[in-house]
Formats: sequence, structure tokens, C-alpha cells
Amino acid sequence: MRNLALSAALVLALAGCATTNGAPGPSAHDAARDTLWLDRLAWGASSTDLAAVRARGRDAWLDAQLQPHTPAVLPEAAQAQIRALTISQQPLLPLVQKMEAQRKAADAVTDDMAKADAQKAYQQALTLLAREASARALLQALYSPQQVQEQMTWFWFNHFNVHQYKSNLRVMVGDYEQGLRERSLGRFRDLLGYTARHPAMLRYLDNEQNAANRINENYARELLELHTLGVGGGYSQRDVQELARVLTGLGVNLTDNKPKLKPAQEAQYRRDGLTEFNPARHDFGEKQLLGLTVKGDGYAELDQVLDALARHPRTARFVSRKIAQYFVADEPPPLLVERMAERWRQSDGRIADVLRTMVASPEFEASLGRKFKDPTHYVVSAVRLAYPDRVVLNTGPMIGWLYRLGQAPYNRQTPDGYPMDENAWAGPGQMTTRFDIARAIGSGSAGLFKVEGEKQDRPAFPQLANPLYYDGIQPRLAAATRQALGQAASPQEWNTFLLSAPEFMVR
Repeated sequence: MRNLALSAALVLALAGCATTNGAPGPSAHDAARDTLWLDRLAWGASSTDLAAVRARGRDAWLDAQLQPHTPAVLPEAAQAQIRALTISQQPLLPLVQKMEAQRKAADAVTDDMAKADAQKAYQQALTLLAREASARALLQALYSPQQVQEQMTWFWFNHFNVHQYKSNLRVMVGDYEQGLRERSLGRFRDLLGYTARHPAMLRYLDNEQNAANRINENYARELLELHTLGVGGGYSQRDVQELARVLTGLGVNLTDNKPKLKPAQEAQYRRDGLTEFNPARHDFGEKQLLGLTVKGDGYAELDQVLDALARHPRTARFVSRKIAQYFVADEPPPLLVERMAERWRQSDGRIADVLRTMVASPEFEASLGRKFKDPTHYVVSAVRLAYPDRVVLNTGPMIGWLYRLGQAPYNRQTPDGYPMDENAWAGPGQMTTRFDIARAIGSGSAGLFKVEGEKQDRPAFPQLANPLYYDGIQPRLAAATRQALGQAASPQEWNTFLLSAPEFMVR
């Protein structure tokens, strides 16, 4: 693991400190080992989850996680913040139409200065809605008892990535993410169908521009390359073109108006919220892709193709490998991936079953404490450790940190999603920024409890030397880390050093 530049005094003390030094052996299922196990499956271990695992066992805890109640019950202080959000109070369709009316009104202003102000206000309103979605996602990650569901919600958004700054997607990302959350542990086919018909995906990958004789291949290509079969998944350029034909006519309608259709096309028309299938724009010719013959049936063609893609062996292998890369290792063991893919095929792509196979594997156990935290895992786990019994009142600092670290919510421009390997996140600049964040949290000056409108932050000095630390973290600290902590000149500095330690950079 790369060395962490904590401060001039600590560089020599921590130089060369391997992240696994001092960790319990792979057969030791003690509190420290269970904490590592929880670090991997949750957004950072908590005292509550550790107590549950110690009392009931890992299997019982995992069973409850893989069959979550819907929706999760968060602490009231967190739930109240979520209830107050505009995206929680207004359904997507009227909210989008409200924003569209604001955009049109701004564009209609004739005075140049007033027009610029109105357009700026519209953009700010969109940004606020996306920020609300970020706040909700972080509160869920911090406080939801359904931690595996929250981990998979992040994973699926990254897998089926959309970028918030494309068109008006800032108003849609919260709804898109919520639908992924609800399906995150179910069948992959349901996730695939949901994303294929969500206006955020159709708009992000330009499928609303895809029509007969005016083919746009963007979504078709990513559906094969990134969402199902994977790069080198055995498809051809012809398959991309044929899939694009299947997808013609599937787009977005922000109005309440129905397009003008010929009488023969009326029965083929479909509308679900903002998503529209317009038969006048669809290519009804027969298609051939991946050895499959697709008759020109219109809207039903998409389900036929999605069924085939979801059940394809290459999809099982490709997505299983990505899940293993997220949870186990940057280069996941091939035999583990094959067992996960086999379980995928046996269970018809049930994600909970695939996860259970992964977690029960010896490869998963052997990998604990060796997976480098990406920025979101680092930030959320740090706040969960610092404030286990107190709900943050302002997620703004966390959002700001994620922007600084290069992994802000909904902000990956390309459809491949954020990388999940250590090389992407372990550079010197990243480590320096993490130290700054550790210092802000450790000193209690992060602003997490500063309510909007109030001049001063509420006192919030974190107590990192808590039972979770003594039971689950301290036993696996390397000698160099213990020495550095022993040299801390204040509780604030001690907190900073712990949150900057090599052992805290992994899960």
C-alpha cells in the first residue's frame, strides 16, 4: 500500500507500514476480524452492527441485510432531513414539468440582463435538486440499517452511470437512484429494464434522438459494452446497429401532449411518466442480433432483447466480476468470479444470491483489510466512526470533500462510471486531501453540524477512542501506527492520525 503523507513528523514513522501488519490471522473470527468484515459489507463498521454480528453471527446479519425491509427506518433526525427535501415531496413528472416551465419562462425574457438572471436561477434550481439527491444518498449511507442495500445502490448507479450535468438530468438523478435502491438486491433483469426505460438514461445516452432512418447508437453500444456483455463480450458492430434499431422510438416526453399518430399506430403508443414509446419513430423491420431474431413488434422488442442479455452467460460473468472487484479485489480471483457467475445463472440473476456466494467464499475472507477505499468509502466511513450516535445536520462538507477527491455524486461524465481500483485513488494529491479531511473531522471543525442560517457550528468534537476502536480497530494497528498515535499532542491530533492511518485507508 502506498505510504500516507500525514505530516512531516509522521512520514518517517509510517513509511513502509503495510496495511495488513498487525491484522488478525484469517482464521481468527474475533471482534477485529468481524470489524473488517463489516467494513467491507457496510459503509464502515458501526458498534451496533458489530454487536449484532457478535451476538447473532455473521450469517444471520447477512441474511437480514439481503432481505431488507422497504423503506429503511433511519434515525428520526436523518429521516426528518430527507422528508424536508423537495425531491421527497414531489413526484418526478410534476417536478420536471415545473422546472421545464421555469426554463421556458427564462428563455422567453427579452431583456438581456434579466434573461441571464432568470437562466442562472433555473440552473441554480437544478443544482439544488441534485444536491438534495446527494444529501439523501449520504444520509442513507450513514444511517440506514440496510447497509448492504446502500452499498449496492452506489454500485448500481456507478454501473448504470448517468451524468448530472447532461441536459436537465439534475432534476432526475434522485428519482433514478431511488429506483436503483429499490431493486438493488433483486433480479438483474429488473434493474436492466428499469434503467432502459428511465428518462435519465434515455436522455443521457441520447436515445431520445434515436429514430428509424436516423439511428443513434450511443445507448445501444453502452447497453452491450458496459451494462451487460462487457468489452470483448462477443458482440459485433452489426449487433450494436441492430440493437439501436430495436431501441428506436423509445425516448422522453416532458409535456402532457401526445404526438400525432396515424390510426394504425395508436395501439402501439406507450407512455409511462416521462418515458414514451413513439411508434412513428420506430423501425418495425426484422432484426438479427446475437443470434436472436427479433420480429418487428414495436415496444415488445425491447423486453425480448433485455431478457436475452440478462440471461447471457457473458453478462453473468462480466457483472459478477465487477461486483467482486467492488467488494473483494482490484483483480478478483477468476475462480470466485466463475462461482458467482454460476450462481447467477442458477438463480436467474438474483443479486442477493450472487452476493451470498461471494461473501461465503474463502477468497472474500482472505481479502479483508486489503481493498483500498475509494473516496466515498473513505469519507462515509470516517464520519460513521466519528459520530456513531449523532446525526449530522449538514452533508454539504461531505459533498465538498467528494468533489475535492474527484468522486462527487452523479458527476462522472463518461458512462463507464468511476474506477474502483486503487491506482485511481491512491496518488499523493489524494492522500494530502484525505489528511485535510481527517484533520477537519478529527478537530470537530468540519461543519457537519452547522445548520443553514446559523452563524456558528454547533460543538461536535468526535470521540474516536470509542468501544468500536478498542474492540475492532486497535488490535490490528501496526506498530508504526501505534507509535504515531502515541506521539499525538492532543485529542484532535490523535483523531487526525487515526483517520489518516494506513489501516483506515482499507476495508
